[in-house]
Amino acid sequence: RKAIAKKMVQSVNEIPHAWLMVEADVTNLVQLRNSLKDEFKQQEGLSLSFFPFFAKAVIQALKKNPKINTSWDDGSIIYHKDVNLSIAVTTDEHLYVPVIQQADNYSIAGLAKEINRLAQEVRQGTLASKEMQGGTITLNHPQAAILQVESINKRLVPTADGGFKVADMVNLCLSIDHRILDGQQAGKFLRDVKDNLAKYNADTDVY
Repeated sequence: RKAIAKKMVQSVNEIPHAWLMVEADVTNLVQLRNSLKDEFKQQEGLSLSFFPFFAKAVIQALKKNPKINTSWDDGSIIYHKDVNLSIAVTTDEHLYVPVIQQADNYSIAGLAKEINRLAQEVRQGTLASKEMQGGTITLNHPQAAILQVESINKRLVPTADGGFKVADMVNLCLSIDHRILDGQQAGKFLRDVKDNLAKYNADTDVY
């Protein structure tokens, strides 16, 4: 807790933060995941959550917006070649942030397996410290951004023809280091994540 507190104080004192949010329609994603989850559980032996789909959409957006995948180092912006995705895993008392190294090399199924592996190691107390190093997208000093995905909820939304429909919607909340990123860059990244989520359909290959 002392280490976390030190990082949080450093983050607040040294980093000018900004915050953006977009709402994304993930109806197709919900239908896709629901159609695959039983077969995936039988074939792979683990549950297929929504998380790897969101992770893949973020990774693809990062490749189009490389300035999001950066960090601040003593006045200089460091661009990272690899996408090392930090994920939050909680236990009853603690929060851990293991890292999926070179996450851009994984399929959706591969991300699901790696997320499950890291979560299991956290809960079994076997996660090595090296597994929490090298993340390239978080908010705590010194990375540029962290994306929070809120819960998926059914909402009544307007349609193009002036009517309404029930859709599965989610809020994507992005916090950024304003020394590195401005609102335009962050907004484009969020739009790309939203577009990637909308592109999921019945033909999407998770492998």
